[in-house]
Amino acid sequence: MERTLEFVGDRWAMLIVRNALLGATRFSDFQEKLGIATDLLSGRLAKLIEGGILERRSYREPGSRSRPSYHLTPAGKELLIAFGALQQWGDRNCPPSDGPAAIRRSRSTGRSLVIGYYDDKGEPTDLDDVEVVYKRPLN
Repeated sequence: MERTLEFVGDRWAMLIVRNALLGATRFSDFQEKLGIATDLLSGRLAKLIEGGILERRSYREPGSRSRPSYHLTPAGKELLIAFGALQQWGDRNCPPSDGPAAIRRSRSTGRSLVIGYYDDKGEPTDLDDVEVVYKRPLN
């Protein structure tokens, strides 16, 4: 967790990744939707690129110069699981008065999705049955 939090462990980094998961790719999209200062956004984008969560690509609109866009890497896309788990936890333990801000569902079936633990045969595992065994001492 400590290594992960080095890259996504602050509010702005998490909000940038959330917006990337929702389809934002351009600097101006992130800046406008988050209201984040441009220098802070530049720093967080650089850190997310360094962490292998985002990659920078170039795009050019007709008649304009080339500009960078920011896209989730496969590792960045995997954060959908962690972010879904955080949202699910918030919906259960500190729900907004007007209900969940979003729902998770399958694109192919439309069925609701939940985040949880599954064993290597695909069977769900109750949280009371989950044991975390660390291979080395925690700091």
